[in-house]
Amino acid sequence: MLFDSLSYLIFLPVVFICYWIIPAGYRRIFLLVASCYFYMSFVPKYILILFFLITVDYFLAFAIERNDGRKRKWFVVISVITNVGTLFFFKYFNFFNENVTALAHALDFNYSPFLLQIVLPLGLSFHVFQSLGYIVEVYRKKYKPERNYLTYALYVMFFPQLVAGPIERPQHLLPQLSLGHSFNWIKARRGLERIMWGFFKKLVIADQLSRIISTLWEKLPNDSITLVCIIVMFTYQLYCDFSGYTDIALGSAMLLGIDLRENFDRPFSATSVADFWRKWHMSLSSWLRDYLYYPMAFSWRKVKKYKLYLSLFITFVVIGLWHGANWTFVVFGALQGIYMIIGTMTVDIRKKIVKTIGLEKMPRLHRIIQQLIVFALFAFSLIFFRSENLARALWYVKYVFSPIHIHYFITQVLYNPIYVGVRVIVIPAFFAVVAMEIVQYYQAKKKTLYIFENKTAALRYAWYYAIMAAIIFGGYFAGQTFIYFKF
Repeated sequence: MLFDSLSYLIFLPVVFICYWIIPAGYRRIFLLVASCYFYMSFVPKYILILFFLITVDYFLAFAIERNDGRKRKWFVVISVITNVGTLFFFKYFNFFNENVTALAHALDFNYSPFLLQIVLPLGLSFHVFQSLGYIVEVYRKKYKPERNYLTYALYVMFFPQLVAGPIERPQHLLPQLSLGHSFNWIKARRGLERIMWGFFKKLVIADQLSRIISTLWEKLPNDSITLVCIIVMFTYQLYCDFSGYTDIALGSAMLLGIDLRENFDRPFSATSVADFWRKWHMSLSSWLRDYLYYPMAFSWRKVKKYKLYLSLFITFVVIGLWHGANWTFVVFGALQGIYMIIGTMTVDIRKKIVKTIGLEKMPRLHRIIQQLIVFALFAFSLIFFRSENLARALWYVKYVFSPIHIHYFITQVLYNPIYVGVRVIVIPAFFAVVAMEIVQYYQAKKKTLYIFENKTAALRYAWYYAIMAAIIFGGYFAGQTFIYFKF
């Protein structure tokens, strides 16, 4: 059941009405049943995998609480093996086996690969990380095990963030599921606004850009201007697709009186790669920071810079591999790690350069330059993220840095009759992106996502009607899957 499908537009109001009508004592059970139905609308049998992991971690949390010393660690290890092992089996087994086969052939060994014909359960990477976060927090004695099995199951299964996050922490979500709450009209209204804004990002920008990129990607021209335009468009497609999903998820949860974590904070306004990852997919980056990078970086007997850099690099390779079982994702993550390391190593040098050329006296211009550099670095890494394989990505890199030929771009691309449909979509999509950036600028300036909250009702409803009109007349309603559903 996709968020932008007719079935979800029926499902959500029904859940919303029933949730607030039924007695408070039955709401958790109802929400768990609704979440199960939501997940089973994709591949019903895979819900058994989720409940297997839920049951294992539910009982392991009590075992961790009751024991001390090495026993506690062993129960954590069992949880890690169970969760990561399940994820490896469904997501990485074929990738691992294919690479072992390639290595065996290179060494003249006779090895016949055994590949599994299975489909990755939707959102398994998100479920595994959320469950492991709960186990680690219990182990660190920062959170007591949830006593109610149904409440813990709902913590993992809660349908707005079930498929693509955000990855929640137990301290934030579990108390909200455990405690009763009354209907709040302001929160519900904000939830509807978030949902509309998410649909605008998804249908008007992401899906329209997807149509352009898919058309061009089938037969990529070896023209650097076109290739730069494609990857810039894909950068916005990815952002609007994923942040649009997050807006719909957060809005849906708000209708039920529950707050989920924010996952994006204007990432394209970042002035450094480190700042970017504090603003992009925040629930994933903070999860890996707290549960992988910090433990790894400070586990060395003597903490030295090169060890911290190595830990940082490994963390970002994991981020890349988390996205998919393909070397393109590994390179994507490795590039982000290299950016971070170089950025950390060159802080003083860059400050001296800025001072020498006088940019420190022009802070606004300096900030714009920094933002453009960060955007360009991220967009470049997305060449690997978007490509089907390394050969395709390297071809793209080769020609994106080829000499610029304006005449070729105008005659062979801009006025090529093959791309007539593309040109029709580009202009509205461009203005939609500009409109989104203006809105996000004012959201940041006013320090609120609801910039018309304290305005007159007429102005607020004019804003709602404007978003709805843009969706109805400018949206693409082909039911395209959210990009992060496959992760």
